[in-house]
Amino acid sequence: MTSNSTPPGLARFNALEEHAAHAALHEACASTAWANRLLGARPYTTADDLYAASDAAMAELSARDLAEAMAGHPPIGRPKPGDPTSSREQRGMAGASEELKAEMLELNLAYQEKFGHVFLICATGRTGAQMRDAVKERIGNSPEQEREIVRTELGKINRIRLARLVDED
Repeated sequence: MTSNSTPPGLARFNALEEHAAHAALHEACASTAWANRLLGARPYTTADDLYAASDAAMAELSARDLAEAMAGHPPIGRPKPGDPTSSREQRGMAGASEELKAEMLELNLAYQEKFGHVFLICATGRTGAQMRDAVKERIGNSPEQEREIVRTELGKINRIRLARLVDED
């Protein structure tokens, strides 16, 4: 590949009709504002350009936009039935003990009661115990602190999902 050629998966994304590209982005992140910002910046020359646009869009999301993005994520330990993405990302909980799963359910509920949204973490590569420890640590945060942590975690998730989108052959 020469330095001026766009990777095939990214070229395919750049060439999608707007509604198809929007649908692909919505699979990565449920925020309409984020998807619209990324759509408006097409075409991308490199995956890094796409990731940088994603990071910039994430940084500008309002509290309402963040809530919309979070609404697209199931609670940790309860991936969406039939959704291979959430199952893959939450693989660390799949082998967890029933005790850990029950504890995570309680922690998820306590977190949601305090913050008004699901506990969100980039679960890829994390064990069930690591996710439990993270929710225990983060439940003591202020809503403002937690909103910025969620923004960072969403950014990580979006990069992983965008990488899968543009790395497809």
